[in-house]
Amino acid sequence: MPIRYRPGPATPADTARTAVLLVNLGTPDAPTPAAVRRYLAEFLHDWRVVDLSRWLWCPALHGVILPRRARKVARTYAAIWGEDGSPLLALSRKLADGLQAALPEVTVRLAMRYGNPSLPMVLRELHDAGLGRLIVLPLYPQYSATTSASVFDAVAKELAGWRCVPVLDFVADYHRDAGWVAAVAASIRAHRAAHGSGEKLLFSFHGIPQRYADAGDPYPAQCLASAKAIAAALGLRDDQWRLAYQSRFGREPWLQPYTDHTLEALARDGVKRVDVVCPGFAVDCIETLEEIAVENADIFRRAGGETLGYIPCLNDEPAHVDALAALLKPRLR
Repeated sequence: MPIRYRPGPATPADTARTAVLLVNLGTPDAPTPAAVRRYLAEFLHDWRVVDLSRWLWCPALHGVILPRRARKVARTYAAIWGEDGSPLLALSRKLADGLQAALPEVTVRLAMRYGNPSLPMVLRELHDAGLGRLIVLPLYPQYSATTSASVFDAVAKELAGWRCVPVLDFVADYHRDAGWVAAVAASIRAHRAAHGSGEKLLFSFHGIPQRYADAGDPYPAQCLASAKAIAAALGLRDDQWRLAYQSRFGREPWLQPYTDHTLEALARDGVKRVDVVCPGFAVDCIETLEEIAVENADIFRRAGGETLGYIPCLNDEPAHVDALAALLKPRLR
């Protein structure tokens, strides 16, 4: 679902100054309550993420939610923080470096929608370097207004202040891209070959409020299409895999079934070993390394299961780099 805006015919000089901008969600600068609070404040102030009245939401956010959650979330980040910092940022940088090597004819840069390196800062650096054409690739395989559209908003807001707007190509999703589907399927096969196969394969996607989908967000349909395509590539029967949604927040209904409830139900039904893959995340992060591999693994065991095999994201694997490069090459022409 590419979105293209062309202010005028591109010249050879324009196309010679092409940049590919990878955008991921973001991460705190440090696993500390202060840094987490700054990050969550920016994230949860985005109208695309939380569309409640600012008169109601802002007092609740700053008066109740951030003071209560910042310290707890900081401890969770500290548990997964590596020598090179946040896994999401470190792995996204490696992915960008791999894509730069695969596409030497263009400039590849990485930005975060929230936190650093900030999207406006990176765009201004590209502008100062003589940007003529910009291809924006949000690292969200499935489109949602809460993610992909938010990136578009931020890009448009920054470009609105420029005198000369570059030729813009926005990749809104790649949820059934053949190269990406093949890469995810190959990663599942490799994990199962090395660690054995679970009795069920659970596709766990990040959730969104149900009312967002009711209002027309295509995200759940695209998640289902991704899961079906990957399952087909693996040759799985319908009874060999399930789909669920994780990371809900607040009291209102989110997309169902919920991942934690699904794992409990599988355990009660006698499933002892389950594999979980998260194909909505381009690289591993707090939602995969802690929420799935630790928290939900414990939920599964306490409900009677034995082993939850978490299958890592594609991260900076060569197959991931190759899939994204193949996705972008037609646009570079």
